[in-house]
This record gives sequence, structure tokens and C-alpha cells, in this order.
Amino acid sequence: MGRLFGTDGVRGLANGDLTPELALAFAGAAARVLVAHDATHRPVAVVGRDSRASGEMLEAAVVAGLTSAGADVLLVDVLPTPAVAFLTGSYGADLGVVLSASHNPMPDNGIKLFAAGGHKLPDDIEAEIESTVEAGPPRRRPTGERVGRVRRAADAADRYCEHLLNAQSRRLEGVHVVVDCANGAASAIAPRVYRAAGARVEVIGAEPDGININDGVGSTHLGPLRAEVVRRGADLGIAHDGDADRCLAVDASGAVVDGDQLLALCALALRDAGRLKDDRVVATVMSNLGFHHAMRDAGIDVLTTAVGDRYVLEALRAHDLSLGGEQSGHLVFTDSATTGDGLLTALHTMARMAELRVPLAELAAVVRRLPQTLVNVRVTDRDAATGDPAVCEAVAAAESELGDSGRVLLRPSGTEPLVRVMVEAATQEHSDALAARIAAVVAAR
Repeated sequence: MGRLFGTDGVRGLANGDLTPELALAFAGAAARVLVAHDATHRPVAVVGRDSRASGEMLEAAVVAGLTSAGADVLLVDVLPTPAVAFLTGSYGADLGVVLSASHNPMPDNGIKLFAAGGHKLPDDIEAEIESTVEAGPPRRRPTGERVGRVRRAADAADRYCEHLLNAQSRRLEGVHVVVDCANGAASAIAPRVYRAAGARVEVIGAEPDGININDGVGSTHLGPLRAEVVRRGADLGIAHDGDADRCLAVDASGAVVDGDQLLALCALALRDAGRLKDDRVVATVMSNLGFHHAMRDAGIDVLTTAVGDRYVLEALRAHDLSLGGEQSGHLVFTDSATTGDGLLTALHTMARMAELRVPLAELAAVVRRLPQTLVNVRVTDRDAATGDPAVCEAVAAAESELGDSGRVLLRPSGTEPLVRVMVEAATQEHSDALAARIAAVVAAR
């Protein structure tokens, strides 16, 4: 068996490589590992899912696996991933389980686990769960009254809604927003929360049927939202992905506001409120150089990590910081969340607009994005290619040519035989030319 855990839980084709049998074994192993670490009480797991049809099947398997290992289950039904993380802590549960493949198309699904308090599982516990799955079914299982029980958490959505409104309490009267829920987990809760906060809300992509999640809508398909914001004369648009752990925005003109711009405006808002710890923010190596320039000009230090929300979270916890995020719109506010939360990001964004009474385009303009070119080069050996002397020489030459007006990043893919060549420069033509030049050298190795 290969490694089960990816960068964000287990993910695959539902009923293909991600089968009910695997889900049952995986959930049972997670519960048994919890019991092994603390046999003093009966573990409790919160289980939620997005709107995929396969989630119903996999939820049944996960519940069976948990209860057969002696864990009680609280079902919260269809809610965003960050809601399950929050509720894991709110209910005092030992484990949170989310069935979702985030922004992936409908045929895929996934299983993501949260530890007590709604935090990411430590690597050693993930490894122990994998080993337990590989060991096969247990010889003895709980019987009688020791079998886990299942009940629905009727107040789950209310709890999460109240949490969001308390986390960002500024009223949003006067803000007109169109929200695209990607026909996913945010379809019911996002419009409700934004209206409760005082915004005038119009909605698209909020009719999930189990099949249409992320299908032509949401944060990976911004065209419908851009058109709708302009047509309705709204102040902004908010686009969630399937599990609503992230969001992107659209200003009144229909222009896209990406995660770098959202992170910058939120960092400035927290700094002005005295809530940005150490005047420092966490971003990944893929954040545009324009973001770094904006933060430098504002006197805010940027701590840079590898790509992936797990690395952002690790840096935030290791340095006790309050805000971090990715270009994809995955922002983490550690004062009120343990993982990325697209609804919380949207509330902070709209609150900044309401506070300063300025349009989103003006807030986003603090980041002057440099043109960026990304080229994927297929190679035989990713590590050898990035360390090749000719490649290093080509990169050094490009960096010398750019000076402070751009940058070069070579990044081996974590899953494919690819090297990703990323170049930022003052013009798109210059960026394209340098990326093509470096990519040619990489391809020749």
C-alpha cells in the first residue's frame, strides 16, 4: 500500500480508488489509534461532508468504521470543512472527519481528519493510522454497549454561524454582495451568515444536487460570478470552493481579487486594529512579488513557506502568528480558526470595506501584481533537473537580469515528473521570455 495521506488527507475517485471499504478501514483505524493513546474515555468523532452524492456512501462507511471501533459519532451533515474543524473543538470531540474533495470535480471525494480542538493531525499520528490500516482488521472488536452510538448534532449550523458572527462582529450594512457557493457545502450557510451580518446578499451556485458541485461555478470558474456582479451592480462577489475552506473575490467592475490581495488587505486591517501579531504574516513561495512589496511598504514582515496550507499552518503555530494564507484564497485567522475558512475571509474582507467605506478595487490595489508565467516541464528526475549546473546557471542569469523587479522560482512537483518554472517580471513579455528560456534548459537535462 502506498502512502494514504496526501497534503490534505486522503483523496481519490469515489468508489474507484477511494472505496467504502477503504473509508471503513481508515475511520476504524483512526478511532483505534485514539483509543490506544487514551483509553480513559469513549472517543467522540464529529462527521460532516460536502454536497457530493458519493459523500452519502462514504459517510455511511466512515460512521460504521468509527462506531465498530467504539467511537460515538456526531453527524453534522453538509457543512464547510472549517465548520467541522470548529465544531470538533466546540463539542469537545476527539476527532473531526470531513468527506470532501474541496475544489476537485464531482467524481472525486476525500477524507480529511482533525485532531481534538480542530487542529491538523500530527505527522506521527497520521503514520500510526496508516500502519493500523495496513495491519488489517482487528481480531477483536467492541461488542454490546461498547459499540459506538450515532446521533445528529441539531445545533451544528447555528453554532458555526454564531461563531463566525462573533469572530467578525462589524456590521456590513450597505455592502451589496453576490456569493457563488459552488453548489457545495456553503450553499445554505454562507448566504445566511452574510445576511445575518447585515449585507445585502444575492446568490448563485447554491442549488446542490449531488452532481453539480464545482461544475462551472465557484472559485475555479469565476466567469459566472464576474458577469453577475456587473449585471446586478453589486459592490463585490465572493466565490467559494466546494468545501468553502477558501474564497476568491470579484470587485464591482468584475475584476478578480486573488488570495494575495485578500491576504494583504486583511493583514492591513488586523495591523490597524492592533491584532497582527509581531506585524508579521505568513505566505507561500507562490505569492506574487507585488504582495511582498506591498507588505514591505506597510512595514509588515513576510514569513515564506513551501506551497500548501499545512506549511502555512505549521509556520503560524510555530511562530505564534495571527494570519497566513495562499494565493488560492486559503486564509487562516488563528485568533478564531484552526484552518482556512472562506466564510471568515469573506467577512473580514467585507468588514474592511464597511469600515473604510471604500470599494474593494481600492483595497486590492495595495498589491500591484507583477505579470507571472508558470511553465510545467516534464523531466525524468525532478531533483536532478533542479540541481543541474546548467539549470542553476540559467536561473542565476535570469535573476541577475531581473534584479529587484522580478524573481524566478523552480519547484519540483510533489506528485508528477514535472519541474515548475515560475517567473515574475515587470512585463508579461519579459516574464514569458525568461520562463521559456529557463524551461528549455530544464527540458534539455
